[in-house]
Order: sequence, then structure tokens, then C-alpha cells
Amino acid sequence: MSERTIALVTGANKGIGYEIAAGLGALGWSVGVGARDDQRRQAAVEKLRAAGVDAFGVPLDVTDDASASAAARLIEERAGHLDVLVNNAGISGGMPQEPTQVDPGTIRTVVETNVIGVIRVTNAMMPLLRRSASPRIVNMSSSVGSLTRQSGPAADQTAGPAAVAYSPSKTFLNAVTLQYARELSGTNILINVACPGYVATDLNGFRGVRTPEQGAAIAVKLATLPDDGPTGRFFDDAGEVPW
Repeated sequence: MSERTIALVTGANKGIGYEIAAGLGALGWSVGVGARDDQRRQAAVEKLRAAGVDAFGVPLDVTDDASASAAARLIEERAGHLDVLVNNAGISGGMPQEPTQVDPGTIRTVVETNVIGVIRVTNAMMPLLRRSASPRIVNMSSSVGSLTRQSGPAADQTAGPAAVAYSPSKTFLNAVTLQYARELSGTNILINVACPGYVATDLNGFRGVRTPEQGAAIAVKLATLPDDGPTGRFFDDAGEVPW
């Protein structure tokens, strides 16, 4: 059993997830690289280890119940507990996504990963998180899920183009996070939502203006909150994001 701080980052083989793993690893933590692709996961682990991070691979498909359960067993056998879970894995569903044109199946697929996948992994890891002295859960969302930013005057809208699968999936994730915060109120588990900003990743065809390392910073901050830190809140680098 390990006494080191143990973290799991889903979708950590590339992009923002990889940089979150690197940022947590730089703190001296042991970091599980959650990813479903064996080769990409192993390559990420090797790259992190070369940078001095105590990284280990966690085979994980967030859309599969058995995979999530197996990931929890792997972490239990390795460490006996989990201190931090960063639910980063997500998909866009492809663009464009005009509401009048979208295939309903696209919405179903995006929600399965971006929302149900978070619930599936969080619940699988919850017994391990409850064994931690200071457990933290960070759900990677986006300001495109902010109803306030979607519904303001046109000049004030900063929620990107209409995207009826991706944007509402993040709104849904935000709402789910609040439900967890309500249930976990009074415990030592802090759960918050993070927006990384418009980061250049393959999710958006690398059109973003921020680097993955910049996008990862807010997740690292929320993963390292003090015991009296906020819970059930939505943050980006600039501060609190309106729901």
C-alpha cells in the first residue's frame, strides 16, 4: 500500500489530460494515466516517467462499466486508496452541430462519454476516494456549458457556436457535479468544475489559442485545494464562472 498522494486522470494520454498528469506528477504525486488505447497510454506513461513523474497506466474506457470497475481494482491493488480524480476524458461529437440538423445519435454518444462516463468512473472510484484524508474530484467542463454565457446578448456571448451535443453535455455535467456536491456536503470530499479555456487540441482541430499546459493549470489548482476550499463551484483561470 502506498502512502503517496495518488491521482487518476482520465483521458490522460494526450492534450490537456496529459498536462494535468504532468502537473500533478511534478508535485511528487503518483499519477494514473487513464486511457483506453494501450499504445497511446503506454507512450504517455513512458514520456511522463522520462520527465521524472511517478506515472502508471490505467486501462480505462469511461463508457464501459467493466472497464471502470477494473480500473478501480487496479488502483486499490497498487495504492489502497485514491486522493484525486480528474474526470478529463471527453469528446466533441464532431462539428457542425446545428440543433435542426443533428443526428440524435450524436447527442447520445457525446452524453455517454461526457456525462455518464463521469458518473460511471466517479462511482467506481468513490470507495477509494473515501479512504483519502483529503479527497478531491475535478470535472473538466467548459464555459460553453454556461447557460449564462449562452443566453446573454449576442455581443456578450462567449459560448462559441451552436453545438447541440457538446455544449449541453457540459451543461449537464455541471448540473451533475452540483448533485454530487449536495450529496457529499458535510464530507471531506471537495468536487468542482474546471474550464481550461480555448485550448489547441485535436478536439477543436487545434484552433484554440491556449496551450494544453495552460489549460491544465486550473485542474491542478482545484486538485490541490485546502481542506476548507470551495466545493460545488465552477472555475477557470480568471475565477468563478457563472452557471
